[in-house]
Amino acid sequence: MKILLAGSGQLAKELQPILLSIGEVIAVDRTRLDLSQPESIRQVMAEVRPDLVINAAAYTAVDKAESEPELAHAVNGIAPGIFAEECEKIGATLIHISTDYVFDGSSGLAYLETDNTNPLGTYGKSKLAGEEAIRKAGNRHIIIRTAWVYGNEGKGNFVKTMLRLGKEREEIRVVADQIGSPTWTKDLAEAISQLIPKIGPETCGTYQYTNSGVCSWYDFAIAIFEEADQIGFPLKIQRVIPITTAEYPTPAKRPAFSVLSTGKISAVLGAHPPHWRQGLRQMLAKELTVDS
Repeated sequence: MKILLAGSGQLAKELQPILLSIGEVIAVDRTRLDLSQPESIRQVMAEVRPDLVINAAAYTAVDKAESEPELAHAVNGIAPGIFAEECEKIGATLIHISTDYVFDGSSGLAYLETDNTNPLGTYGKSKLAGEEAIRKAGNRHIIIRTAWVYGNEGKGNFVKTMLRLGKEREEIRVVADQIGSPTWTKDLAEAISQLIPKIGPETCGTYQYTNSGVCSWYDFAIAIFEEADQIGFPLKIQRVIPITTAEYPTPAKRPAFSVLSTGKISAVLGAHPPHWRQGLRQMLAKELTVDS
């Protein structure tokens, strides 16, 4: 199997070594593939002619998207549809990564794949447009919504930010009224790899994958420091103060409750995702090994 892996972020880097056991991986980043230019996508697809495309690339600067809506829409809204169109032409399948931000967060129950979407900001709207473009292009696709992603690769995730701040400061303030499910890139990548052999007409469609369990950003921060302290991370932090979203205003609105139901993908894979704290513990152990 020839796999085209688009993206150079934390998930793409986690996926690449795992996918090598499945087939030949052609990894392309922004130096070769400009997602804001449809012809760039078509050219790469014509050159590679993959059996499977995994689009792990996206415009992910949630706040910056509010001032760059055209670029966000080009990368997140238009490009996925181009991938889907090209896949339909050559009989390939597209796996596309989407987000919990397609929902408005007003539900008190975990969102199902079939629940009404209503994104609050430019980023969420652009990602929803990408989902819709893929569905319009054909049936040979799997869309996987995920949330609160972090990993050992890359620099800009919540866990690494907390570790840095915890080393520098005695006190930090963290939002406590946004609820979701943290997701370790390694667990997500493993789930994607397990889904690939099951691809067929009956499994195409929209899925959701996060680690199990629910917490606030404040709860997540507390857990990060507890787990990091137990295994010997150098920390200066003494106090984590819970604050409201209103006390930490940002250009983009974020869903207050974005827990995603993972029942559908669990049924296909035959197992529920690991708990988020288990993933966090494994990620930190790996991080400490790299740093030491």
